Amino acid sequence: MIDYCRQKLATCKLPTQIEFIDELPKTNVGKVLRKDLRAAELKKRSCH
Repeated sequence: MIDYCRQKLATCKLPTQIEFIDELPKTNVGKVLRKDLRAAELKKRSCH
């Protein structure tokens, strides 16, 4: 996936890592809860 992105994106926008998750947290309307994603990532990083 990163190789594909390298062909399509500018160098500054390339992802350094890609993580697959089963389900995104969403509101009742169906929008992705970005703050919950950030909180989960911060929690994961603080454990390491």
